[in-house]
Amino acid sequence: MNKEQLHKYIENSTGNESNICQIYVLKGDRPVYEDCWHGFKTPDAMNVNSVTKGVMALLAGIALDKACIRSLDQKVMDFFPDYSVKRGEKTIYEVTIRHLLTMTAPYKGKSEPWKKVCTSQDFTIAILDYLGGRNGITGEFRYATLGIQILAGIIERATGEKCIDFANKNLFEPLGLPNRIPHGDSSKEDQFDFFMNKNPRKYEWYSDPQGSVTAGWGLCMSAKDMAVIGSLVLDDGTYNGKRIISAEYIKDMLAPHIKLGERFGFMNYGYLWYKPCDDKEVYAAIGDSGNIIYVNKEKDISVGITGTFKPRIFDRVEFIETKVLPVSL
Repeated sequence: MNKEQLHKYIENSTGNESNICQIYVLKGDRPVYEDCWHGFKTPDAMNVNSVTKGVMALLAGIALDKACIRSLDQKVMDFFPDYSVKRGEKTIYEVTIRHLLTMTAPYKGKSEPWKKVCTSQDFTIAILDYLGGRNGITGEFRYATLGIQILAGIIERATGEKCIDFANKNLFEPLGLPNRIPHGDSSKEDQFDFFMNKNPRKYEWYSDPQGSVTAGWGLCMSAKDMAVIGSLVLDDGTYNGKRIISAEYIKDMLAPHIKLGERFGFMNYGYLWYKPCDDKEVYAAIGDSGNIIYVNKEKDISVGITGTFKPRIFDRVEFIETKVLPVSL
């Protein structure tokens, strides 16, 4: 399959590839493949869903490098001295930043409290109400999109600035990417539109009424943006010769800290990044609808793919390796 055939394959797809809007591939720092569908152009942005978490992991590393955060084992409650812990709750005092990054933080209840959090005036404080519980720290993997909101609050309190400003100054600008702006609205109707609208979006980041970004979803990026971020990870924290994140943190972020179960394809999990295969130097930040940053250290390749909302599409690693890499190398 050549590039033209791949374009038609996606254009005519009625399956998992039918929602792809953009693909952008870098070999090192050199573009080797880019294409768009559904009226999108290369600079257009899309809500990349949980790929947002992968960016938050990078921001946590930058905050750590700058000594705004002392250690990943620092307790979450160190950053919220003004928060009123619920009577009888003790586990919350033991939760660390590392627990958030590895999705081993414990939460009360069986499901995430989307309505309560996303209709609150402060998303971070609202989800803190669910952190902890009677079972203590078990080390069990619990995928919690809303829980990562706490990481945004930590970064804001540790750095003294809004997370979006910290991201613009320390990540997007050094990478030569456009600054993000807060989305601003948080009505129920607007949130639904943010997920479901299939048109290009601005370079924005969904935010709560306090102007704090949603840390588990809601960052809008182009496939090119994602490939550039992948290139940063590929080069161990440097971009165009400039150090942005320490190599030590990148190595730790990508290390397989947890082996996931069948629901997540038995992949390994680092700090909000996946290692899909035990025996390959391949890493990914993965979001719903097939949004992905794919990094292949063995082939010196980074790939960004955006896609409009489509249920039950999660992992595009196999598609990248069987269809995209052959036309890019």
